[in-house]
Amino acid sequence: MNTSWDFYPRSNVTIDNISFEKVRKAMNAIKKRNKNFQIETEMEFLEKNKLLLEDNRITNGCFLMFTKDDNFLTTIQMGHFASEIVIKDDVVNSSDILTQIDNVMDFIRKHISKALIITDAQVENIQRWDYPLDGLRELVLNMIIHRDYAASNNSIIKIFPDQIQFFNPGTLPDTITIEQLKTNQYISTPRNRQIAGLVKEMGLIERYGTGIKKVRKMFIEYGLREPMFETMSGGLSVTIFCENSTGNNVNTEKDLEKDLEKDLEKDLEKDNVKITGNQLVVLKHLEQNQYITNVELSTIVKISERNIRVNLSKLKAKGLIERIGPDKGGYWRVIKR
Repeated sequence: MNTSWDFYPRSNVTIDNISFEKVRKAMNAIKKRNKNFQIETEMEFLEKNKLLLEDNRITNGCFLMFTKDDNFLTTIQMGHFASEIVIKDDVVNSSDILTQIDNVMDFIRKHISKALIITDAQVENIQRWDYPLDGLRELVLNMIIHRDYAASNNSIIKIFPDQIQFFNPGTLPDTITIEQLKTNQYISTPRNRQIAGLVKEMGLIERYGTGIKKVRKMFIEYGLREPMFETMSGGLSVTIFCENSTGNNVNTEKDLEKDLEKDLEKDLEKDNVKITGNQLVVLKHLEQNQYITNVELSTIVKISERNIRVNLSKLKAKGLIERIGPDKGGYWRVIKR
């Protein structure tokens, strides 16, 4: 189709699964910025933007932006830590991605400090947060818009007394290095082009490919260290530091992998049926794409096609999935999550 994942039809959902109130809210945001915006109805808006397909099917992007209910695809885990081992607040957010932007910012603001600066030169006192709020919002926007929603990992935000760590599933394109990302010496290639395009129309982002450069500038002008960018565990990690930061709480890739393993164990505990980690990854990808092939699963799970077939047989025997139709031309149906 010469386009990105979010343009593809979302399996097992239709227009009945989205909120027209959320669609109208997006339309109003665009209308405020664009005086030539002439679309009147939600249905027309969805069709014009290729969010609505034949037979009332919707795209992955439409589902992520306007879904009525919470869903596992968008899950962001947020924690406020007193130290590496003491957690003070823990929230899991699985709402639509447009709502998530404000929800995540609310959580961060709740758990960072704000000082009152009193000066003789100014009539009004200045409120100074630990971090520049515009820079934080830019990081959150990049995190949500450019996430790999086909990956099985969750996004993670950890707030410590002197730093905040962001982890997002989805590595950088092969043509972009961390150094190029920091120096803005690259051509922007949005992972989710449908989502990025609509968010740009709404005014949430200005131009493609400028977000990281803006973030670095905002933090430097605020008198803070530059954010630290790292690739790890199939994703991108960003750590930001406040003025009194020592950098002692920075997670290594091994630490992050342990956190992801704990998330996996929690998923397994929710179901009486015992399944392996590989089988859980297979199950999640079957939910996301019922037509996924054994070759694609083998690449994702990093095991042989033969072992993929063995795991599929075991999931069938446990009553979790069933095959609809022949091996060629058929599809998988997930019976129980």
